[in-house]
Amino acid sequence: MAQETRETDTSLQRAIEYQEHALQAGGVSKAGSTLMAVAGSAPAYSIAASTALLIGAAGVGAPAALLWCGIPMLGIAFAFSYLARVDTHAGASFSWVARGLHPILGFLAGWAVVISATIFMVAGAIPAGAMTVALFAPDQANNTLLVTLVGAAWFLVMAAAVIFGVHTTERAQWIMSTIEVGILVVFAVIAIPRAITTSHRGETFSWDWFGFGHLTGGGVFVAAALIAAFYYWGWDVTANLGEETKNAHKTTGLAGIVGIVIVFILFEVYTTLTLTMVPGKTLQENAANALGVLGDAIMPGIGGKIMIVAVALSTIATLETTLVQVSRTLFAMGRDRTIPFAFGRINRRWKTPVFATLTVVAVSLVLFVLANLGGDTVATILGWAISSIGLQIAFYYSLAGFAVVIGFRKVLFKSVKNFLLIGLWPFVGAVFMLSIFFAAIPNNEPVVNGLGLGLIVIGIIPLAIFYPKAKAAYYARRPLEVPEDFSA
Repeated sequence: MAQETRETDTSLQRAIEYQEHALQAGGVSKAGSTLMAVAGSAPAYSIAASTALLIGAAGVGAPAALLWCGIPMLGIAFAFSYLARVDTHAGASFSWVARGLHPILGFLAGWAVVISATIFMVAGAIPAGAMTVALFAPDQANNTLLVTLVGAAWFLVMAAAVIFGVHTTERAQWIMSTIEVGILVVFAVIAIPRAITTSHRGETFSWDWFGFGHLTGGGVFVAAALIAAFYYWGWDVTANLGEETKNAHKTTGLAGIVGIVIVFILFEVYTTLTLTMVPGKTLQENAANALGVLGDAIMPGIGGKIMIVAVALSTIATLETTLVQVSRTLFAMGRDRTIPFAFGRINRRWKTPVFATLTVVAVSLVLFVLANLGGDTVATILGWAISSIGLQIAFYYSLAGFAVVIGFRKVLFKSVKNFLLIGLWPFVGAVFMLSIFFAAIPNNEPVVNGLGLGLIVIGIIPLAIFYPKAKAAYYARRPLEVPEDFSA
């Protein structure tokens, strides 16, 4: 009886604290949630920053890498969708993995989200500054100090949008992402007929590009899959906005799935266009601006500048969504006492985790300045960041995939649909992500493994320090509550 009373008191206390530290419910619309998923994956930025890396790793097998990574990634999106149906939580995988598998794994999943997003702040702010300078002052494109200052300024503007409330965040996304995707669609409509009917500056298109034939030997598929995972990453920001989204139990999951489908189409179209319209040597010489080069090939004279606008908007937009994702994850971790409780506090006026956001901004700006002034080229820094983030993505996505299978195990065989969408597909996605995680490690550069793996391992330190304080709020096992009649 005494134990039951203590458990009741703990649950009541937890409920009161959650109410006191509540985000703005209903602040994100259904359409806004889908927009966030697309913006999170940053189609223009991902294409510009990663195409040269992907084609360098897989050659004409690049479209196949996107396809065969996209299928298991959709399985992870289904996992997020059904996990959100029973647990709408700002920490998303931080909470789901804890309840579906084990709290320690849940903490490490949340930690992987935090460090991958923080590294991305560097990978995103550099192109934001470079693209803006290239657009307005082309003769200063190699001015490292100017690029650093402009990138930092954009980062601070997006931080302000995140701090001032989720409504401000959503409105900013509508402006930036609508223009970005609109430019990509218009250029694709213009380019596809030309790629088919005119002479090719690059490779001659073949449907073989979508098969496995070009992805064999020398760890080609693993390297390409890790880069492809980075392409898709970011759609899951919808899950972290669950506590702030209207009808979140259904909206956030569907938004993530729709977002993946939209960016998959854009990624495939633009990777194929790049292969057919841009010579390989030109692409590698312009590795950090692949989309600008393609824009010039599609619309000589002005196309490159228009694409720079799309990339700049995409980069700035995804800086915002990534900051939303990491600040909400830190907020959830702080609220559950797994890190200092200050991270779990919100501003009463704006209903946003201001302390968590400002902390990420400060750390990211320091890393951004050090990276930009460190002497390495933009392409080198981007390559390290993308590959290390790919490891972290594969790590926490795989855990989420296994969490839905284990957490929903009692309802998997209730119907064929349950078995396929809650069981088999997420399981395949989880195994795929875990496989490329382990397979990539021996082939990575030391700096990539240091960033990708070393920073995950460092998470053991805050885990150990704050375990006693979080024992009741988080590390006490609370299984997912799945109704017996749950249906996909």
